Amino acid sequence: MSLTHFNQAGDAHMVDVGDKEVTQRTAIAEGIINMHEDTFKLVQQGGHKKGDVLGIARIAGIMASKQTSTIVPLCHPLSLTHVSIDFNLDERYFAVQVLVTVKTDGKTGVEMEALMAVQATLLTIYDMCKAVDRGMEMSQIRLLEKSGGKSGHWKR
Repeated sequence: MSLTHFNQAGDAHMVDVGDKEVTQRTAIAEGIINMHEDTFKLVQQGGHKKGDVLGIARIAGIMASKQTSTIVPLCHPLSLTHVSIDFNLDERYFAVQVLVTVKTDGKTGVEMEALMAVQATLLTIYDMCKAVDRGMEMSQIRLLEKSGGKSGHWKR
């Protein structure tokens, strides 16, 4: 097994996907941000003075997914057909789980776009709440599932 982003000489390159088949590709990724109880309640109730934290974070994540190739150097620019960002609020641990699904019909997968959306969503939550809670912690950022393409279906 070898890393695909290096050629035979060891130089970085963008993988040639020209001969790959166009298939529907989906990736699902997640991440969690833990916060202080008071911060969690502000987010949960929508009472933050900066506005709807989760709504703004959702838009940031969608925007980030579309910009992945401008941030990660060897990613292909993709035309995304769907991006959804959902939140699960865990009152026991004062945590917000971010769950992202990204789809495209293309020659390469959307794992990076899903992970980028998770990161940007979490960072936006942090940014909007840092004035009241600098101790928030982002974790468990990971790919949960991907489908499509030659490698087929993978699930954590």
